[in-house]
Amino acid sequence: MGKKDEKSQQGEELVKVNKWDGSAVKHALDDAVKTCLLGDRPQLKEQFGLVNTRLALCALAVSVAIMAHAWDFTHPFPESRPVLLFSVLAYFALLGILTLHSSFREKGTFAVALQKDKERERLWEASSDMRKYDDKYLLTLSVRDTKNGKRREQSSNKSCAAFIDQNGIVLDNLVANEVNRLFNALAADKKNASSLSSN
Repeated sequence: MGKKDEKSQQGEELVKVNKWDGSAVKHALDDAVKTCLLGDRPQLKEQFGLVNTRLALCALAVSVAIMAHAWDFTHPFPESRPVLLFSVLAYFALLGILTLHSSFREKGTFAVALQKDKERERLWEASSDMRKYDDKYLLTLSVRDTKNGKRREQSSNKSCAAFIDQNGIVLDNLVANEVNRLFNALAADKKNASSLSSN
């Protein structure tokens, strides 16, 4: 492969975002963190429980709406009134559950991975937060032992300018450095805890 091909390949891998769009910046950084966390660590297997729960709730809400529409079509109002009333209540109840799930369970979590070894299983989670009109990107990496429930976390709160250049290009190497720093800190705590327990 020639130099031109290498340059074109590198250019295709670059991610460019509108640096003035906070939502786009956050999602681009989330994708870069997820790629670094899971792509460089084959021992981590991505889990989709949170996403599947959200999709199931959305599917149920849509199914209720479709059922109400179909029932009203075959049984015109006012005969369909009880079914429509039930459907409206069920729809908003499901939306409420979905909101609670997103606010209190997901909490900005965009990556979940399971690490299995001979001794135990550990659940890794990556979450982020970036408030509107704020340039601070808060990244939190946590690990939880599935047996005893002990949870540890490391956080990084830096300006998004630390990971994106003036042209809006996401600097994957700088993102990887930050992710590796948090991951290694948690891994070091994990090793220290295991050595203390063995002593």
